[in-house]
Amino acid sequence: MIEQKKAMICLFLTALLWSAGGVLIKLVDWHPMAISGGRSLIAAIVIWIAFRKESLSFSRPQWIGAIAYCSCVSCFVVATKMTTAANAILLQYTAPVFVALLGTWFLNEKATRRDWLTIFIVLGGMVFFFIDKVGAGNMLGNLIAVLSGVSFALFIVCMRMQKDASPYGTVLIGNVLTFGISLFFWSNTSFDHRNLLGILSLGLFQLGMAYVLYSYGIRHVPALKATLITSVEPILNPVWVFLLIGEQPGFYSMIGGLIVLGAILLRYWTGDSVTNQVKT
Repeated sequence: MIEQKKAMICLFLTALLWSAGGVLIKLVDWHPMAISGGRSLIAAIVIWIAFRKESLSFSRPQWIGAIAYCSCVSCFVVATKMTTAANAILLQYTAPVFVALLGTWFLNEKATRRDWLTIFIVLGGMVFFFIDKVGAGNMLGNLIAVLSGVSFALFIVCMRMQKDASPYGTVLIGNVLTFGISLFFWSNTSFDHRNLLGILSLGLFQLGMAYVLYSYGIRHVPALKATLITSVEPILNPVWVFLLIGEQPGFYSMIGGLIVLGAILLRYWTGDSVTNQVKT
């Protein structure tokens, strides 16, 4: 139980680091695929250093998870560039619904009625949070953001399937795949100080250290709970955008943020979220 609490703290710290993605991606003036590949290259180095003593299994869940990871991080960067950062993160966080479905089918982690209620409150709160911005986004960017959410859910389930093995390999391979695909988009890339600082921050902290923490946390926390804990990311994402770029959240956004944060805190301070807990 103590191990699971530590894992939950790691997942919360993961969400803090992830939440810087929107503002940093907006600040880097590169092709979105070059941004995705650049940060993944740095993140791959960080992740390899952290887990270099562990071996890669090259199992089916590891490869499927790596492809899903590559799709998730690439689609998110593209969506953030094509539509608003708020739209991109909101639509990516349709993932809890897909995790609930995939987790039931492949992990036998059945959600309780209270879990489903929390999911719908979280999703409803996030819609409320961004209700004054959803219509402004580019439709294609929004669709790509949804694909990022589906990919994120599949990645989480594949990581969870490796809880007794070495799930870090999924993230390492996924980052290498992302960098390899990005090589086709590096022409006319400007390496000025702002862009380099942004890429370094994205690779070292927002992706690298975040997934080191996430790879530990997901071993000890059920997939659905992990997704709900990290749902604080879309709450914090607009805060950093406001502080660094000056985009001020609207009144409805602040109400939505309170709803989501309140639902998450209430759920996890009142008991476990799923019937099947992990033995630690």
